This record gives sequence, C-alpha cells and structure tokens, in this order.
Amino acid sequence: MNICWLIHPNILNNNINRRTNDSVLFELQSLATAINLKIYQSNIIKINKINPGTFFGKGKIEEIKKKLIENKIESCIIIINSNISPIQQRNLERIWNVKVLDRTALILEIFGARAATKEGSLQVELAHITWQKTRLVRSWTHLERQRGGRGFLGGPGELQIELDKRHITSRIKRIKKELEKVRKIRELQRNKRKKLYPLVSLIGYTNSGKSTLFNKMTGSNEFAKDMVFATLDPKHRIVSLSKDDNFIISDTVGFISNLPTELIESFKSTLDEILYADLIIHVRDISHEDYYSQNEDVQAIIGQIFGYSNGEIPNNYIEVINKIDKLDMIDRNKINSKNKVFLSALTGQGINHLKNIINDFIKNN
Repeated sequence: MNICWLIHPNILNNNINRRTNDSVLFELQSLATAINLKIYQSNIIKINKINPGTFFGKGKIEEIKKKLIENKIESCIIIINSNISPIQQRNLERIWNVKVLDRTALILEIFGARAATKEGSLQVELAHITWQKTRLVRSWTHLERQRGGRGFLGGPGELQIELDKRHITSRIKRIKKELEKVRKIRELQRNKRKKLYPLVSLIGYTNSGKSTLFNKMTGSNEFAKDMVFATLDPKHRIVSLSKDDNFIISDTVGFISNLPTELIESFKSTLDEILYADLIIHVRDISHEDYYSQNEDVQAIIGQIFGYSNGEIPNNYIEVINKIDKLDMIDRNKINSKNKVFLSALTGQGINHLKNIINDFIKNN
C-alpha cells in the first residue's frame, strides 16, 4: 500500500475558499483513502504568496525535505490540495525525491480506479491525457520520463513511454470516436426509455447519499458506501408507483468542488442524462458542515452542463434534503416545502412523500 503525505495550502487573503481549512483537509483525506492510500501525515500550511517555481517558499520546502530524510520516507506520495503547474511539480519532485500529485491528478486517479465499464475507462483515459497534453511537453526536457495512460502512482520514469503532442492528439481523436459511438447507443437507449417512462435523474455532491436513495426507492442493492465517488457509471431502474404510474430513476456520478474541467467534458455523454431528464433531483447532505458550499459547487457544475450563468437552475429541479436522521432538531416549517423534500435515505423516512412529489410533477408537466 502506498503511503501519502497530505498538504492543504492555506493561501492567506484567498476570498474564494468558502470552507474551513479543517473541513477541506478532511475531504482531502477522504479522497486519499478512496484509493487505499495510507495517510502518513496531514498538514495545513499557511502560504502568503505562491512561489511560481516551487509553489511553497524555500523554508517550508526544506522543512518537508528534512522530515522525509529524517524519517527515511522514500516511497511516499505528497499530495497538494491545489492545482500546481508542471514546473512546480517537477521542481518539488526533484527536491523531495518523491512523487508529487495535485488535487486534479488525485481526482483523476480515483476516477481511473473506479471505472468499471469500457465507457467509463475511455472517459477517464480521455480526461487523463487531455490534462497531460500540456504537462507532458512543458514539464520535462526528455519525453522518456513521461507518464502514460491512466494512473500516476507509478512514479516518474517508470513507464519509459515516449509521448509527444502528436501521439496524444491521435489517441484523443480515437477515444472521442469510440465515445461518440457509445454516445449514439446511449442516446438510442435513452429515447427508447423515454417513450416508455419518464426519466428522473439523481445528482448531488459526492457522498451525499444518492446511491442509498437509489437503492431505497428501487429495492436494488447497488454499491453504496460512505466514501467519495462510490458511483461512477450511471445506473437505471424502473420505479413502480402503481399499475399505470412508473418512472425510470438514474444514479449519476457525484460532484465535488474544483472538479476538473477535463472530467466534465470527458463524461459529457454520461452527464447528458441530466440534460434529457424529465425531473432532476438534487440530493443534499444536511448533516454536512459544508451544506451550503456544496450546494454552490453543484449548482456551478449544473450551470456548466446546461450552459447557464449567474446561478440559474433548470425548471424541472427539486431538492432532496437527505440524512435528517443525523440531526437532533429540524425546523418543521421547512419540511417538505414546495421545492424541498426532507428525508432519510438510510431509514426510509420521507421516501413515500418523495415518490408522491415525483408522481405529481410528472403528471403535471
């Protein structure tokens, strides 16, 4: 098992970050454990100014290098919870003599480990090499040190693959052609389903409880676990309310803050399910301390998918406020309001009310 050292850079005077540092570090730990990395250490490091060549200042770099040497840590992966440039990554790896990943690389790694279908694998590979395209050329002088395909944990120089822009561009074209075939098949399947039943899509921040809700509503036993990105490939099931009232519900990949643009673009055929849904259900974890920030992140990604701006949301959109079983007190005035349904996917409380809301929406639209 690979061990990792997690570093969250607390960039001072950064007004963009809406979360507490402890919360962000906990999410980073969840990402690392999602691919079975053993966490050696987790730190929050204050940064006054980002160094263009090494991201961190000289003093902090030397401090980390000293710890690596003193503790004889050789096979450690240092994960920085930010996006770092190819030059910064190269310089840090040379100074520390360990593998360095940034947040985007870690998320791509998780998606690569989760991909279970041919489509999922192609989507992840497309995201990987699209992201690598500029880094391969700018990071290194000699291409024999490049990483190739899916996965980053092997280490620089291990694969010894000679890649250049022409080869990568050629591979991207081939993958896009294959994904286009998959997209057309998926579109045919979707059209067939829509002729039979309305489509309801579950969306939400990763680990908000979508898969648990999916299982509770359909009686399925799909993989649902308290971990990030438990679901990668979309799933569909028929929900029967009565003899004449049925709909298809789909479970989609979870979103996360700073989700790499490459992933959104590569998973477009999967995310198209949301575009063509008759009803979109945003599952939110009310017990999470970043409840409001997660909502902003999901709405931002929805805006990207639909081409919206200024925080617009689709008209066929309702919110499911999940995990109310984890709260001691709930404002009864808020329960099951016009656009929000409060429930617990784990215990089943409120599920029947949600089904009725869905049925009414479908009949009236």
